Amino acid sequence: QVQLVESGGGLVEPGGSLRLACTASGFTLDHYAISWFRQAPGKEREVISCINNSDNQFDYLNSVKGRFTISRDNTKNTVYLQMNSLKPEDSGDYYCARRLRQLCSGPYDTWGQGTQVTVSS
Repeated sequence: QVQLVESGGGLVEPGGSLRLACTASGFTLDHYAISWFRQAPGKEREVISCINNSDNQFDYLNSVKGRFTISRDNTKNTVYLQMNSLKPEDSGDYYCARRLRQLCSGPYDTWGQGTQVTVSS
């Protein structure tokens, strides 16, 4: 079964850090580009970043640039999202998704179930 599972979410205080993981099963992760998304309650889904087969990163969300970093560990079949200097407005559900090719372009075919992040004092 082709599947992505997000983990690492939780409750953190403003200014704290959190590392989310997107672990793949049923396929080899390094054959695909992976993107991170987030969605706050009552708001539209936002694309955060993408990492391609050559480990090149593409950051799309201005509000998190310089604070969030995407990376991958092919030995663990996992893509990470390191989140630093967290703000309350970063709260929401975070998702990873698989693209149909190694580049950060084209359609997505598989999504994880999401992991919740809450930034609050």
